[in-house]
Amino acid sequence: MRLATIVTPAGPRLHVRGRSGYVDAAEGSQNPDYVTLAAVIEGGRAALDALAPLAERDGTDYMESDLGAAVPEPKRVICVGVNYLEHAIEGGREAPSWPESFLRTPSSVSPPFGDLVRPALTGKFDYEGELGIVIGRGGRYIRSDCALDAIFGFTVLNDATARDWQRIMTQWTPGKNFDGTMPIGPEVVTVDEVEYSDLLLETRLNGAVMQSAKTSEMIVDVPRCVEYFSSFTELRPGDVIATGTPGGAGFARTPPVWLQPGDLIEVSVEGIGTIRNTVVEEKADLADWRWRPPNEGRPGL
Repeated sequence: MRLATIVTPAGPRLHVRGRSGYVDAAEGSQNPDYVTLAAVIEGGRAALDALAPLAERDGTDYMESDLGAAVPEPKRVICVGVNYLEHAIEGGREAPSWPESFLRTPSSVSPPFGDLVRPALTGKFDYEGELGIVIGRGGRYIRSDCALDAIFGFTVLNDATARDWQRIMTQWTPGKNFDGTMPIGPEVVTVDEVEYSDLLLETRLNGAVMQSAKTSEMIVDVPRCVEYFSSFTELRPGDVIATGTPGGAGFARTPPVWLQPGDLIEVSVEGIGTIRNTVVEEKADLADWRWRPPNEGRPGL
């Protein structure tokens, strides 16, 4: 099943992709609780069974711009950094022996086809195409061989990063958390519909392929990501895990390639979908703002 959150005149509403178009989940199932993805995830198997017949109906066609973030306002986005060997090498590192990790805030999430706003305080805005895991049942101390039982589905995301803010300190939090810098979507594809382990992931900038790798190249694969994070925190329904980006990031190119207003950045994951965002400049007069990284920070991460 493929689920999308669509912004309607009545507000954001969960929809199921039908034979054509999308079917409103709450209306189609006659259960008003299923107006949100969160309610369906919490409802587990019973909710999915109730929505399954909607995938066989004809629905309404919507414009891409009507789609909201596939996981609206997740409580947590838990991220794995440096999870592909080529990305480690291009950053001047060896493959990490322990997963790098950081958190993103819900306010950093944005729609799959909306504008991607380049923060006014960065001159080094970079792309990172990634596979996203959406947690279902969740839990604590989830062993990797049971991880799929804890996952609801998969999605596509762009972990767009202000590199100058990331590199100026040892912590990655500011560079990864400017508001609206992580498009996610276009749909959440349930775990039973996609074989996640060897999917092609590509990032294209103005039509040119910048990143291309298989998910089988992850250093810490999907089940072990779930296992690792559940070691120190209970994974809860609706949490998102960003699984890391492959080589080809803009900072590592000669010369570096930074996202500029007017650029079109696309991220595709085979069998899951494509997000597509036009970069625009943040409208803010911050010429005298105190907190602005110098032009050169420490080496790339």
